[in-house]
Formats: sequence, C-alpha cells, structure tokens
Amino acid sequence: MPRKIRQLIRDLERAGFVDHGGKGSHRNYEHPAGPRVTISGQSGDDAKPYQEREVRRAIHESDAAEQELKSDEDEGDESEKKDS
Repeated sequence: MPRKIRQLIRDLERAGFVDHGGKGSHRNYEHPAGPRVTISGQSGDDAKPYQEREVRRAIHESDAAEQELKSDEDEGDESEKKDS
C-alpha cells in the first residue's frame, strides 16, 4: 500500500524542513542546510513513487549537508585551538 502525502510531509518536517507555502495543492519545503522539495497533492492522497523517492533523496541530502557543516565547524574549532 502506498504511503500518504501526509506521511511524506511528516517525514520532511521531522528532518527539519520548513513549509514555505505554495499554490493550490503544492507545498514547497526547504531545509536550512539547502535542499528543497515540492510536494503536490492533498494530504489524504496516495503518494506517487517519484514523490517518495524525492523525499528520501532530499532528507538524505539534508543529512549529508548537515554533517558537512558540522565537520567544517569542528575543523574551525581545531584550528583555533592550534593557534592558541
């Protein structure tokens, strides 16, 4: 049984995506680390396979971007300690 649009939206919001509105049944979600995804359809509709893939990809990219930002911050902290 396919997942519902509301389940995809819940996954995005739990991953830190923010709803920036949309037109009609379209909703634009953006993560602070950069990735964006648009979900179309009413919340009770079955999600299409491409929508499920797109949401998984966006969450994966946001996780990778957060890890990269975190490692960059850690490297900056280490270089500050060396300078002291």
